[in-house]
Amino acid sequence: MKTLLKHPYFWLLVVICVLTILPFLGMTEYHTKGEPRESIVSYTMLTGDNWTLPRNNGGEMAYKPPFFHWCVAAVSAVWGAVTEASSRMPSALALILMTLWGYLFYARRTRPGLALTAALVTLTSFELHRAGSNCRVDMVLTALIVCALYALYRWFERGCRGVPLTAIILMGLGTMTKGPIGSILPCLGIGLFMLLRKQPFWRTFLTLCGFGLLSLLLYGAWFYVAWQQGGDEFLSLMYDENIGRMTGTMSYPAHDFHWTFNILTVILGYLPWTLLPLTALLFVRWRCSQQGCRMNGGWFRTLIAQARQWWQRLLQMPDVELFSLVNLVSIFVFYCIPSSKRSVYLMPIYPFIGYFLAKWMLWLADNRPKILRAYGSVLAVLSALLFVVFIIVKLQLVPESIFGHGRHAEANVLMLRAMEQIGGFGSWCFVLLPTVAGLAWWVFVRRVRQGSSIVPAILALVFCLYLSLDGLYIPTAVNTKSLKAISAEIDRVAPASEGRLYEYIEEGVKAKGDPLHFFEVNFYLHDRIGSFHHEKPQSGFLLISRKDMEKNKAGFAREGYQFEPVYQASKRGLMVYKFSR
Repeated sequence: MKTLLKHPYFWLLVVICVLTILPFLGMTEYHTKGEPRESIVSYTMLTGDNWTLPRNNGGEMAYKPPFFHWCVAAVSAVWGAVTEASSRMPSALALILMTLWGYLFYARRTRPGLALTAALVTLTSFELHRAGSNCRVDMVLTALIVCALYALYRWFERGCRGVPLTAIILMGLGTMTKGPIGSILPCLGIGLFMLLRKQPFWRTFLTLCGFGLLSLLLYGAWFYVAWQQGGDEFLSLMYDENIGRMTGTMSYPAHDFHWTFNILTVILGYLPWTLLPLTALLFVRWRCSQQGCRMNGGWFRTLIAQARQWWQRLLQMPDVELFSLVNLVSIFVFYCIPSSKRSVYLMPIYPFIGYFLAKWMLWLADNRPKILRAYGSVLAVLSALLFVVFIIVKLQLVPESIFGHGRHAEANVLMLRAMEQIGGFGSWCFVLLPTVAGLAWWVFVRRVRQGSSIVPAILALVFCLYLSLDGLYIPTAVNTKSLKAISAEIDRVAPASEGRLYEYIEEGVKAKGDPLHFFEVNFYLHDRIGSFHHEKPQSGFLLISRKDMEKNKAGFAREGYQFEPVYQASKRGLMVYKFSR
């Protein structure tokens, strides 16, 4: 291990991780409900001194255990405030830690070049890269699950002797991030692997159950204290989030999809690397003789024979490859069972996909370099198209009328205008970076016909694309959807010194679970917003959409409320009224 830590590949990976992730964390403002919903929990921990079950957004309790929020609060305390960058730092550090640990894990058992390639492929998969720059619990949970699996494999290598304390701690922190799933998946993965390696069933089962129960001690202590504070409301919430989500018995709908949805999410989540096997299909020679394609009476026996051969090959795989394959398949199948499905649930399989993909890429470099050259050319063309589209937008050749008058027309027009206003030396550097990398690729591919140098060239091209997207295009686009500037205006026209600010969202009031709030505005106003529906205040300010006000104004009047409009936002039809009763 000490030798690997001194290896130049390790420090090269450290530099790449830091330079391609950390500088961009604060460039995008909150523009969805998920990030401010999590960060406001950490804010209330710091300001309210309740680190067990803080309430926010007008009295709502946190939907997840508090480890992630503790991390955000700790970083923010050092940072000086809970900001976009400080709230995303735990996810970024989790992605970096998982990438580095994955490199060390595979470098020790295979070879450093393969381990480095696997780490870089994993780092640049779209789903992980996005999760590593978000204030959500999923990246931290993924890192804890994957690193716990690595630690359990190390325990297996040592003959299953002793107690894998590192793995138990990681699983315990995983349960404190998102519930018992943080312990279930590592125990499931290593357990199936051990059974395939002829370990006794009951000994394996009972041992891993013991490790799992040990990892739940901290979670159990927190659960008891939180239950004392939250009572039946807390128990109902935990049932929905942990049992109801798995059994399809939640009190509200939550991302219900068919199991094939998971296939689609992995294909999209592993972009741009899923374009490689699609490119390889163009080089496959499909052959099918008349005799081989005929469904004769022996086709079933042939299928059984082939299945036996595949099973034998599976059992003959090296331990590290079988371990990776078992975890990839078991976690994927596990998340096909519940009706609730999200793309981030499958992120623990991404490092294992990265290993097999990296191994295949290095094989292609030595045996089928044409496929890699074609794939690199596809990326170079995409880089060129990105530049061409930018120039078209910059020259204002895209009419705003193409967006029509639908629900997202206004947001799309704002994005278009923001792209048109891009300028300055730094911005043009990000614009030209993937284009220059694409041109360099064409020069490179004409001179280098084969060899392992093709893989680093492709990785460099992918990183240039990400730097351009993270450093310019994505912040420019998504910041047009942010309510940060509008929140400042609301704070100006409805200051805390003149009355409290309340919210009313009809859909959130009527929702049975997972209620809606103005999460972004509440974060940027430092948890100032109360619940108009539940508190029935006598006076103050009301934040409401124009649509909801039109539907409920008569009902409010019957309750004795009088409203005076004081602000109309330019986005989402938001209105602020001063009211009295």
